[in-house]
Amino acid sequence: MKTVLEQAALCKAAAPALAGLSAGEKNAALEAMAAALEAAAQEILAANAQDLSAARAAGTRPALLDRLALDEGRIGAMARGIRQVAALPDPIGQVVRGNTLPNGLQVTQARVPLGVVGIIYEARPNVTADAAALCLKSGNAALLRGGKEARNSNLCLGQVMGGALEALGLPAGALQVVEDAGRESAQAMMELTDYLDVLIPRGGAGLIRAVSAGSRVPVIRTGEGVCHIYVDQSAQVEMAVRVLVNAKCSRPSVCNAAECVLVHRAIAPAFWAAALPALAERHVELRCDPATLARVPGGVPATEEDWDSEYGDYILACREVGGLEEALAFIAAHGSHHSEAIITQDYAAAQTFLDQVDAAAVYVNASTRFTDGGEFGLGCEIGISTQKLHARGPMGLEALTTTKFLIRGQGQVRE
Repeated sequence: MKTVLEQAALCKAAAPALAGLSAGEKNAALEAMAAALEAAAQEILAANAQDLSAARAAGTRPALLDRLALDEGRIGAMARGIRQVAALPDPIGQVVRGNTLPNGLQVTQARVPLGVVGIIYEARPNVTADAAALCLKSGNAALLRGGKEARNSNLCLGQVMGGALEALGLPAGALQVVEDAGRESAQAMMELTDYLDVLIPRGGAGLIRAVSAGSRVPVIRTGEGVCHIYVDQSAQVEMAVRVLVNAKCSRPSVCNAAECVLVHRAIAPAFWAAALPALAERHVELRCDPATLARVPGGVPATEEDWDSEYGDYILACREVGGLEEALAFIAAHGSHHSEAIITQDYAAAQTFLDQVDAAAVYVNASTRFTDGGEFGLGCEIGISTQKLHARGPMGLEALTTTKFLIRGQGQVRE
């Protein structure tokens, strides 16, 4: 078994060759990766079955089992995602700006790869395919370390896709999946300042905070999603219920799922009369402040921790507010800068929400579940950045690039 350092060294050695690939060469490699996944579907499912069996034996929650599980449909979706990335414009070499100085120097700023991208993520094997595709298309080498829950799945995916790349003559370091999924391997990646250009944690709040606090490698913070739906007094009740149910229940384990609903006092009776049956049908546990608890039979009293919790499950924090100003203040205090939504028919309230909420994605009358690279037209994503430097929101190809200045002269010297 290779050490993390050995695998990182392979990536570092591969980076210059990857940076020089043409768009056509990268697209051919991506097509080979997609075809290899489809051809090896049964092998991948067998590896995933080992992970699922171990996870069930360990008492893993159903929502997390859903994130771990693969089937032929999800493998097909991985292959389609890779092909979608191949169809996107190549960002490398794109000119950001250019001009000719008075002394005749031609100065161009162009996009180039970051170099070696390290990613630490949890029990989602699809991230392995998404990350490999986006890194390759943007000319970066990828060092991927998934969670121990998905170790067999990730290693199999890495072997299948890596084998396809090597068959085309690409270096082995183009894609490396860390073989050791223990905590020590994650800590080792945080120390690899001579090998990794950036480290991206993708998973729950604990993982993201640990990597952000402990890494010596520059970090892009992603994924922590304490997302809110604010139901304004002018909201259409049917719309509000439909959006909330989708945002909470369509896939509760993901970071763009709603974790808290804020309901204007004036609309609360009508809203809860319509929302309770829909949420009860989906067995959503409601953790409520005192005002909401009086309206919600079977609700559970909320604790202070509930207002800051990313449940990743069929649990919803519920709070009654006196108006937009109170909702904005609550989101500012408890949101994670990921995705926030207002349901309203009041144009001024909608505009104020858009202007004042500090988040990567801010919605009016739509589910937070749309915060996704594929939904936004970026292809699959490397993660959803909740910070402001160097990327924000769903991270597609451009987020995996930096720029360099290219200067062409004819013997000019500086006076």
